Amino acid sequence: MRPLGNGLARAAVRFKPAAFAGTFIALILAAAIVSACGILLETGLRAAVPPGRYASAPVVVAPDQRVGNREASEPAPDRVRLDASLVATAARTPGAAAAAPDLTFPVRGGDAALTAHGWGSAPFTGVALGSGAAPRDGEVVLDPAAARAARSGVGGQVTLTAADGDHRFRVSGITRTDGGAPDPGPTVWFTDSRARALSGHPATVDAVLVRPEPGTTPAALADRLGRALKAAPGVRVHTGEGRGAAREPGLAGAKDLLEGIGGSFGGIATMVAIFTTAGTAALSVGQRGREIALLRAVGATPRQIRRSIATEALLVAPLAGAIGTLPGIALAHWWFGQLRDRGAIPAGVELSVSWIPLVSAVGAGLVAALFAGLAAARRPARIKPGQALGEAAAEPFRPGVIRTLLGTAALVGGGVLTGVAASSSGDDAANVALGMVMLFMLAVGLLGPFVARGCAWLVGLPLRAGRAPAVLAAANTWVNARRLASAITPLVLAMAFASTLVFLHTSEDHATAGQRSAGIVADHVVSAPVGLPADATARAGSVRGVAAAVGVLRTGVLVPRGSGDGAWLASESAQGVSEAGRALAAVQDLDVRTGSLEALGRGTAAVDADVASAVGVKVGDRLRLRLPDGTAAAPKVVAIYGRGLGLARITLPRAALASHMTSAFDSHVLVRDAEGADPAAVAAALGPLGEVAGPGGYAAARNEESELNAWANAVMAAALGGFAAVAAANTLVMTVLDRRRELGMLRLVGSTRRQVLRMVRWEALLVVIAGVALGTAIALATLVPMTRGLTGEGPYLPPLTYAGFAGTALALGLLATALPARAVLRRGH
Repeated sequence: MRPLGNGLARAAVRFKPAAFAGTFIALILAAAIVSACGILLETGLRAAVPPGRYASAPVVVAPDQRVGNREASEPAPDRVRLDASLVATAARTPGAAAAAPDLTFPVRGGDAALTAHGWGSAPFTGVALGSGAAPRDGEVVLDPAAARAARSGVGGQVTLTAADGDHRFRVSGITRTDGGAPDPGPTVWFTDSRARALSGHPATVDAVLVRPEPGTTPAALADRLGRALKAAPGVRVHTGEGRGAAREPGLAGAKDLLEGIGGSFGGIATMVAIFTTAGTAALSVGQRGREIALLRAVGATPRQIRRSIATEALLVAPLAGAIGTLPGIALAHWWFGQLRDRGAIPAGVELSVSWIPLVSAVGAGLVAALFAGLAAARRPARIKPGQALGEAAAEPFRPGVIRTLLGTAALVGGGVLTGVAASSSGDDAANVALGMVMLFMLAVGLLGPFVARGCAWLVGLPLRAGRAPAVLAAANTWVNARRLASAITPLVLAMAFASTLVFLHTSEDHATAGQRSAGIVADHVVSAPVGLPADATARAGSVRGVAAAVGVLRTGVLVPRGSGDGAWLASESAQGVSEAGRALAAVQDLDVRTGSLEALGRGTAAVDADVASAVGVKVGDRLRLRLPDGTAAAPKVVAIYGRGLGLARITLPRAALASHMTSAFDSHVLVRDAEGADPAAVAAALGPLGEVAGPGGYAAARNEESELNAWANAVMAAALGGFAAVAAANTLVMTVLDRRRELGMLRLVGSTRRQVLRMVRWEALLVVIAGVALGTAIALATLVPMTRGLTGEGPYLPPLTYAGFAGTALALGLLATALPARAVLRRGH
């Protein structure tokens, strides 16, 4: 005999598909967002780049681009390098036929940006001479693109600008490419010794390229090199596809970014998706309470009811999930492409799409729908048929005990974390706040009926003094609190997450702009697209009418935070300044709190007050940090200042940073006019150095990391907020369509069509007001400690942006109720 539950489920799905439409849509959306995040996570775990230039080098020795230890490591802000002495060690290794250093650094040829290498690496990277000869001291080899840009050929003269200034070279040859992959832009080659000098770090190299002797395989040579170089910390020996990681130092950061989006954000998105899907599935089953009660009345057992609900989930969820993975794949492709276009992912990394994230997304939706449906059907399947019919006719206000206890615990936990976040600072406050928003959202979901009834009472007060439609709306929302809760919860999710993600960035931007505006007191800001050489500062200072000129080299450093097992490396902005004391004070007002910038010099640093507080240092202490290339340093703190967010968290002498950076070109030269000088004349005299702007030119400087964070926050807000908003609209449509009998009864007792529609609109308005208010409250409870810890100020909510969020929620709520209500009334008529 065929089980009754399976037949009921198939009949319900076949003959009443509209009853499952809401759950079907929610499952599609959930599968889309979960699969997209899973694909990005898998891509981060599998990410690799082709060998490129290193395709002709069988073995590549390169340093690990992560700094720290196994428990706490971060990608270095710049390229980590090897000691140049390792080239000779590699060449002496048994089985090695030849070894050469590889260096990559930028130079300028007029206004064109060029990539520079040492000629010793040319045979290992598929580069050969097409004409001329190898470079000697004072000579350079150009590739065809560089020769065209310089309008020069063999025997000609070219002027190239390195970080230390201009240099004149004779062109000794023009290259051709015999193999491998050429650099993406114009390229030049110097002798190895000259390349090391021009790079600014003569004692280090980017990598060592090694060719094995005949009869020695690359794998065997790599094993011998590993043993020969085991005393050198952080050295890695690469062969095959692993050479791509040595060529592209940005791969480590890209992997971290993809894993962060797919893992951290993906985890939150998955929780929200499952939570929302479960709520929609529970609502769908709850709306069929009368049907379940009738089945019980005609003899269906509780087990058959549960089996029917489970079978329905098995019939609907896999199909919906499979459909949802298609837009999920498209979303992952778009997301990945945008990250690559913004330079966050190196060229050569490809999106990995396998069955694992797709099946996981389908399975997550299936489990959510199954458990939510069984939980919603538990009571009507267990109680007596007559009682079930009564509860189906009049919705009881009876939240479960376990649900209420869990919701209360989440609410109390959120309150405790609020106090902890308020007493913390910096990253500690931000980390606590993230847990806080999740607990508050969980509390809203679990305590939904109580929240809905409270909102119905509070918002319904003015409605009860209105006309009949408003009074009916207030009464309906009070009596049907469970139905109201299912509509409020996704709106709260949408508002809370969108507001938190977007307004966190606007708050940080607002504080940064304020500090930067107050901190830049220079009259002119000189910059260039590819940077300014170090001698530009002296040339600016020699201009008539200039009182002070300071070169600024912008980069990042890593600062250890915490201790023991909880230690980690925090990335902080840093600036290297060519002058200190009065000259620096004339162009930058760092808001020094303690100490003095007069003492800023070799072996010293000035530190932002937030960083100093987080790591526990004061004037006179040593600040442990990692320079851009991962080199450990411990400069003495000589000043603590307050405008680190707008300028730089760490201020060091320029020389302390320049030798640890791939590109040591100054980002800006800040110029202060002498008293009585003509600003226009000074600006005109500075023109040959680069682009000259006012103080706002520094504030407008492009910050790629900040732009990427802003874009990522906006995408996350759109993904989570959009998903929750559509889920809210879906839920509102489901609740209105389920009220056909109620709306028809109102028409039968004399209510006009306009009065019924007004009642529905008032109910929608109440739902939107409650959702927006609660979502805003949760966002503010999260943002206040986060922004105070990160910026020292309260959150900044741009009025137009907030009005856009609230207006979108209002329009969505009104449309999602008015359209189905009109359809129901038209059909009923």
